Amino acid sequence: MRIITVRKNRAFTTIEIAVVLLIASLLFMTVSPAVIKMIDSAHSDTAEEEIAEIQTSIDDFYDKNGRYPTSLEEVFGETPLDPWGNPYQYLDLTDLKGKGKMRKDKNLVPINSDYDLFSMGPDGQSVSPLTAQASQDDIVRGRNGAFIGLATEY
Repeated sequence: MRIITVRKNRAFTTIEIAVVLLIASLLFMTVSPAVIKMIDSAHSDTAEEEIAEIQTSIDDFYDKNGRYPTSLEEVFGETPLDPWGNPYQYLDLTDLKGKGKMRKDKNLVPINSDYDLFSMGPDGQSVSPLTAQASQDDIVRGRNGAFIGLATEY
């Protein structure tokens, strides 16, 4: 005599899969803004540290040569890139005529008298006034190096 056994199907139902996908997507939507904010914060911290290091190299160049470099290539051989893949921006202010290209605060007063050094931030865009929309995410050096941080905090 032969006994026939019936196997139960052990696969997931469409409803079970849909519920799991719904829970996973809700979790992703809840967590992803926090993760993105943490990544941006880490990039900003890295840019601040790198600007401080570049500032030290520029100041060493000044000590050795009695002048500021005309570009970052003169110090590093090539322009260093910020954490977002954009080149750091540098402008020697000692021979600059006028204030047009200088970084300026909310009162349109230049934030440095020696040189400007900054990252254009995540959007890769910037203009001279720190209050302009394109400049608000920039990481800037101000007060001749006494400040390094987010443009909106200057």
